[in-house]
Amino acid sequence: MITRDRMPGGMDAPVDCSSKARRQNYFMSFDTLGLPKQVLKAIVDLGFETPTPIQEQAIPSLLTDTRDMIALAQTGTGKTAAFGLPLASLVDFNRRDTQALILCPTRELCMQITRDLQNFTKYCGSPNVVAIYGGASIEGQIKEVKRGAQIIVGTPGRMVDMIERGVIDLSTVDFAVLDEADEMLNMGFKEDLDQILSETPDEKNTWLFSATMPPEVSRIGRTYMSDPLEVTVGQKNQGNENIEHVYYVVHQKDKYLALKRIADFFPDIFAIVFCRTKAETQQIADQLIKDGYNADALHGDLSQAQRDLVMKRYRSRALQILVATDVAARGIDVNDVTHVINYNIPEETENYTHRSGRTARAGKTGMSIIMVNMREQNRIREFEKKIGKSFTRAQIPTGMEVCEQQLIFLLKKLHNVAVDEKSIEPYLPVAFEELNELSKEELIKRIVSIEFNRFFEYYKQAPDLNSGTERGSGGERKGTRSDVVKLYMNVGQLEGFNFGTLKDFIAERAGIRNADVTYTDVKNTFSLVEVRTEVVDAVMKGLHGANIKGRTIRVESRGNKEAGISRTRLRSDKPGGSGKSFRSKGEGYQGKKDRKGPGGKKSEGAPKYDWNAIFSDKPMRADGKKKKKKK
Repeated sequence: MITRDRMPGGMDAPVDCSSKARRQNYFMSFDTLGLPKQVLKAIVDLGFETPTPIQEQAIPSLLTDTRDMIALAQTGTGKTAAFGLPLASLVDFNRRDTQALILCPTRELCMQITRDLQNFTKYCGSPNVVAIYGGASIEGQIKEVKRGAQIIVGTPGRMVDMIERGVIDLSTVDFAVLDEADEMLNMGFKEDLDQILSETPDEKNTWLFSATMPPEVSRIGRTYMSDPLEVTVGQKNQGNENIEHVYYVVHQKDKYLALKRIADFFPDIFAIVFCRTKAETQQIADQLIKDGYNADALHGDLSQAQRDLVMKRYRSRALQILVATDVAARGIDVNDVTHVINYNIPEETENYTHRSGRTARAGKTGMSIIMVNMREQNRIREFEKKIGKSFTRAQIPTGMEVCEQQLIFLLKKLHNVAVDEKSIEPYLPVAFEELNELSKEELIKRIVSIEFNRFFEYYKQAPDLNSGTERGSGGERKGTRSDVVKLYMNVGQLEGFNFGTLKDFIAERAGIRNADVTYTDVKNTFSLVEVRTEVVDAVMKGLHGANIKGRTIRVESRGNKEAGISRTRLRSDKPGGSGKSFRSKGEGYQGKKDRKGPGGKKSEGAPKYDWNAIFSDKPMRADGKKKKKKK
């Protein structure tokens, strides 16, 4: 092992950090890694006590070995400190030229690394660590660089801009760090990386840190590194050991309800929900906010100021749920994230590894959840093979299970609440007088009911959201929702409706709660709606015959025999057609009778259409008939 005789700035030489020495120090502390006193003092201020495995392996080698390094470790295992502490030790802060360059994929990660390095170098003379990223004033960043930046942390796009402006001189760089290299390549920064690294000296040290090792990252190693030392914690592309991997099988139309059910089942949830697109991210966040959750969105369409505000609120736990895209969430380093929820299954295994790595950071535990439909279940097997972890199929909690969890959480809060005797004392006489007539049991019941009633009222007739393949003896799928009725409406997008406004319109006209409308699918000229069985009559009477934009609304029901709802069928628009619209309960279809039923037998009022087919996901015409396939 090649050692450095003397640290810059008169620092002491490192202690022996060979593999033999590390084995002798099973419970290793930072003062055994060879870090100088100035850096150790900063570590004490930060409250760090024991290095993580990647820090334990990487730091001694980076301090004493002149070879390049490729370090692979799961997200959340302390990679920033693994390269940041050696940089704080090796950079000479008495000089004003740029000695270290760190490239990372996103603004959030750039700012996070900069904050960490500022904390690591606080006792190292006059450090100037500058963040270079898009979305902020470039003039301010230029001013900071010209003041003398010993360490620059930048995103590839803004770094190229600064180089082309002639602001940054990278000819003095001794250390180049590529953090989250796999994601930078996924985001299309290959040409930018080539341009930036070509500006640096050939004799520099290059350190590459990544959670996964796709072929593109290996190419960087071959192109820009010389005989690199490879350090791997765990297996390549493997997930964090402390993460529980769970998946739910749910219909696409029920995903939002399932998301709310999960959030309510874990009352102390502090989660990140990943969506595929910016539009979906904003839509889910808006709906959560409307439904009373402390949530917000993080995606590329937000300005930098908006993104900073969202992250500030999330870090301070003013938000419980952050809905984000992959790119926006890369580099989010927030402690104590309890759940990562994949609203859609990730397209690549590497994306799942990075997503799940937002939880179980710094040795803590967490849960990573994927919501899949029936067709996507095979993808779970692929994920298990690639990350070397088993996934558990879980059942979406029932409404009563949610109520039970909420009650337990409320009782714990009540039991553990801190009482400020001095502040509350002046108001106690009034409280005692008002509640004096209540017994202890009655008082407990009423206190619990204040919060619990809200959840019980919402969930007392909540449907089963789990999707499965088992079928009953009659061919129907077990677990189908018998407490809702499907309705057809002859209005849709042409009348200006979307899934949210149609739900609001139905609730207002029928005098019911929004929650009673469990599903809406708005097509161009018609809509399919599901409502709870007990409000079907109110919906029919409230909507049927109403006029919107000159069009008379027609509402027709699939029916629900168990609930006593008359079966109706869609009106036939053909000459001589005999279908009739719903009029009221007990006044369903009144058309031709004596139709031939199954087996050629006559049956009164037999349905004219196959309702199971009509209310499937297959395309339908405005009159309710299935579209014919083109020849």
